[in-house]
Amino acid sequence: MSTFHLEIFEQTSDYCELRLYTGDGTSKTRGLDKTAVDHLIEAVEHDYGQHAIAQPAFDSPQLGELGAKLFTFLDGDERWLDPALESPQGAILRITAAERLRHLPWELLADGGSYLTVAGRSPLLPVRAIGANTARPATVDLPNRPLRVLFMATSPEGVEPVLSYEAEEAAILDATSRTGTELVVEESGTLEGLRFLSRDHGAGYFDVLHLSGHATISADGQPTFLAEDELGQLSTVTADQIADAMSGHWPRLVFLSGCLTGNAPDGGTFPSMSESLVRAGAPTVLGWALPVGDVSATVFAAHLYQALAGGEPLDRAVIEARRQLYAAESSNWHLLRVYADRSPFTTMVTPLNTRGRARIPIRGADQEFLDPQTQRSRVASRTAFVGRRRIIQRCLRTLKQSSGTAGAAEALVLHGMGGLGKSSLASRLLERMPTHQRAVWYGKVDLTKFRELTTKVTFPTLEQQIEAAKLLDNEQAPLAVRLRHLLDVDGPLGKTPCLFVFDDFEDGNLDERAGGHVLSSELADILPALLKAIRDTGSPSRVIITSRYRFPAPAATTVVVESLETLTTVEQIKKITNLPNLRPGSRLDLSIRQRAIEAAAGNPRLLDWLDRIVADATLDVDGLLTAIENVADKFRRETILAKNLLGAQPAELQKMLAKVNVVELPIPAETVYAIHEHPDAAQHVKRAAELGLIEEGTDPETRQPRYFVSNVLRPLIRPLLTEEEYVEACAAAARSLHKLWVMEPAESGPTS
Repeated sequence: MSTFHLEIFEQTSDYCELRLYTGDGTSKTRGLDKTAVDHLIEAVEHDYGQHAIAQPAFDSPQLGELGAKLFTFLDGDERWLDPALESPQGAILRITAAERLRHLPWELLADGGSYLTVAGRSPLLPVRAIGANTARPATVDLPNRPLRVLFMATSPEGVEPVLSYEAEEAAILDATSRTGTELVVEESGTLEGLRFLSRDHGAGYFDVLHLSGHATISADGQPTFLAEDELGQLSTVTADQIADAMSGHWPRLVFLSGCLTGNAPDGGTFPSMSESLVRAGAPTVLGWALPVGDVSATVFAAHLYQALAGGEPLDRAVIEARRQLYAAESSNWHLLRVYADRSPFTTMVTPLNTRGRARIPIRGADQEFLDPQTQRSRVASRTAFVGRRRIIQRCLRTLKQSSGTAGAAEALVLHGMGGLGKSSLASRLLERMPTHQRAVWYGKVDLTKFRELTTKVTFPTLEQQIEAAKLLDNEQAPLAVRLRHLLDVDGPLGKTPCLFVFDDFEDGNLDERAGGHVLSSELADILPALLKAIRDTGSPSRVIITSRYRFPAPAATTVVVESLETLTTVEQIKKITNLPNLRPGSRLDLSIRQRAIEAAAGNPRLLDWLDRIVADATLDVDGLLTAIENVADKFRRETILAKNLLGAQPAELQKMLAKVNVVELPIPAETVYAIHEHPDAAQHVKRAAELGLIEEGTDPETRQPRYFVSNVLRPLIRPLLTEEEYVEACAAAARSLHKLWVMEPAESGPTS
């Protein structure tokens, strides 16, 4: 694409000079009086802005008129823009101007009723040229590999609306599935996490930094991005703080996918966040000038990365992504802004079929969780997974904590009721730790199965794999000794960190004892030896276990338990959006859809089951309602109440579950005890949690346990209460929660 430089030079307070520099070195100059400039800015402020009536409408005639005014302002009587519009491949218009003029919506430039930035031929790409930073030279030798993107979404507690960051990640992966993209995700949403991940990969590793989240303008006029702190709470950060976290390790492109990230407050008096990052050293930054919809941002990102991953240059990729928004009649098509230094908008990676092109070395983690009979994945794919943000953050902190430091553990147990997605969460954790090799066992494991470790892990060399196999087969030494040699820094896996996953652990690896569960005889040899070997060698390898039931941790080891909860309302909405039959807008009868969602009660697996059932075209409405009830009942009996768990419990424990179920949200332990006033209440809670009959999660604000009884169980436990007991349970819950959530926070609040 040809490049033209347009400079609007304010010579005095009353007079401007317009300068156009063409690619062949020639230039043109003409004068502008302040009145013409002021009239243009007034027109923009009236018709274009966050609260303007014209802006949100795709086919707004006011926007077309405004685009024509902007074009006339630049083109003049001399038809300055003709050379740019005649360029066969299109043109880049680099605009250098003072604050008020730089931030006008040049993306609306229109001539003859056509918007130039989405024109069919000779499209125009406005670029706000920033500063005099030394331009990065065009890469002589293109990286012969897939595109590398560092992706960080932020979703602080209490900030609404909750964005569909999972959908954005999934859309990027789907759009680049043919050419491949190494999408590395920073899950914490913190600047500290961004700093470490960028530093650990080194300067020049990533081609793109993609930050997704809410952004706003602070009370003092400064653009801020709404990031998270280490506990998931809101932490507003500035462009300077983001730049400090990157420590100069800027990739070729930064995409600030958040509202107002390309907005210059107070009519351009303050620089936008995108501009500030370019001034801090980022070569090119994309941002949104005004609030942008979730769907539009996702569509733009998907098409942008599809083009970049396919070997298209950056300028063409931006134009193509904008065209896609326009073709979809999105009212946000003109909101994307490009800020850049003088670096060329060249190709980032080679096309797919370039000879010798590197491949992404890691396959999807969901392919490690294959059913042994059908060879189909039993977990949500990377593109289908939603929610669980806080528990993922806690799990990753546990798994990444260095041995011997506070919070470190050799093993992580993902515990909870059947169908809550423990295996899918384990798969997600594997995706988020691409530096570790993976070894996954499903169901019952004995020493013979455990020795398959050497075929599940890719060793640095064949010699090390042979050595590892010999170590595990040598029964002259105890297993603990063999595993220590395996994980020792000089051993076969000493420099290859692994995640050892035991999935569906309750299936054959636990024995019932005294009303609880303990390790089976085979696992009583294997698991303690593995955990102690990790501890003794200081290995970065870790163990992940998914289990419906809890069990005592082996002596002299550290095991952290994370309990899964029913999907929150927001998580359930995201999950349902991915389901072909239960999603909004499907052809399914609304009453059937609502009944199925109600019956699932936020259980991910049951939602999947019911989504398949309601697609049965041979059933009428009554038949579908019956099928929903039958499937939900089967799920309760086979998935949740295996071995008649509920009926085997003491009557008072069962009644406790019924009482806690009157509250349809997680509650603190104090409220559980207020509802269930019984001398053995603590033991009842402990026992029910161990068996997955009551969900024991973690409150994201207080970090204290909270409890919830799924509505999936309601048909079985509600009949256990008389009407009087039900009313008293409701009253006790209301009194306790009013005290904890209304009175005590008010009493501890600030005083005047």
